[in-house]
Amino acid sequence: MKPNPFTPTFGKVPPYLAGREEIIDEMAQAFTNGPGDPNLSTIIVGARGTGKTALLTCIANEAASLGWITASVSAAPGMLDDILQRAKEAAEEYVSDAEKVSIREIGIPQILSVRLERSSEEKPNWRTKMNRLFKEFEPLGIGLLITVDEVTVKLDEMVQLASVYQHFVRENKRVALIMAGLPYQVSELVNDSRVSFLRRARRQTLGRLPDAEIENALLATVEDAGKRIGEAALLEAVSAIDGFPYMMQLVGYRSWAASRSEEITVSDVKRGAKQAADEFRLGVIETTFRELSPMDIRFCEAMAEDKGGSRLSDVAARMGVKSNYASQYKKRLLTAGVIEASSGFIRFAIPGFAEYVRHRAPRRV
Repeated sequence: MKPNPFTPTFGKVPPYLAGREEIIDEMAQAFTNGPGDPNLSTIIVGARGTGKTALLTCIANEAASLGWITASVSAAPGMLDDILQRAKEAAEEYVSDAEKVSIREIGIPQILSVRLERSSEEKPNWRTKMNRLFKEFEPLGIGLLITVDEVTVKLDEMVQLASVYQHFVRENKRVALIMAGLPYQVSELVNDSRVSFLRRARRQTLGRLPDAEIENALLATVEDAGKRIGEAALLEAVSAIDGFPYMMQLVGYRSWAASRSEEITVSDVKRGAKQAADEFRLGVIETTFRELSPMDIRFCEAMAEDKGGSRLSDVAARMGVKSNYASQYKKRLLTAGVIEASSGFIRFAIPGFAEYVRHRAPRRV
């Protein structure tokens, strides 16, 4: 039995990261350029299931190939110390590898890993500790990439990191900060006056992918792993995925698992897509729905009466409110990544969300 190549696992980089090539190329150029490149301060924004964590991992891998080390953390208590420890750990591994190759040729003191450890009697703050690390990195030409997932302004350490990082940039440190979070979390963070400089950070917004990119990535993943998928089955899968990166991994994984031959059939995809939809509902849709306010839900219910896109005026009429009042909830839902707007229409940005609202959401009077 051939191993399943699809990866519907948190943060796992799939064999083909569909639709993210441009972002990855820009980041690779930024790591090559070093200090001064605007992409070294980037915020990745997207709803659940758009592949933020996988992209962070892919960017870290790209950085490693270009001589950078990474401290990857989530926004949680103890985050600053974790960054320091992860950076030390990564530096020690880097030095160890360098010693195996040709440590004398690049003139790196073999006591570097020892020098990273300071007296426990000293009580420097986090910025001072990090500056000491940067001094150790200078002879090696090492850059430090800090990645932070699930950003939130409610964590004081998140604000402290952002505040100190701007000093690292001003001091021309070889450092990068790539953060990722849900749209409303990022909005709260960048609008906080304590870290207003983050408004100048590069913003990469992840959303639906074109069907053609999903089709190409799905086909390549299946064929490279040693199976086939017919055109009808491929189109069935693309339709079920609806442009969502996490759904691509779920549908691909379940369709592959359902297949008992060398070719994934339409029947396999239909069975796999049903399982994937159930998992997506539990892991993404219901979690997102629970975060909505009663008026957010009322707005969504009014939207769900349309089979395609909705006009704000129609939604407001169904809610029994004026358009300028309804527009406040349109903005909230756009910020949360639940809906998207294009050409005067709004639509749900999350596959299956409209159906869930129609059949599962409590009706509001």
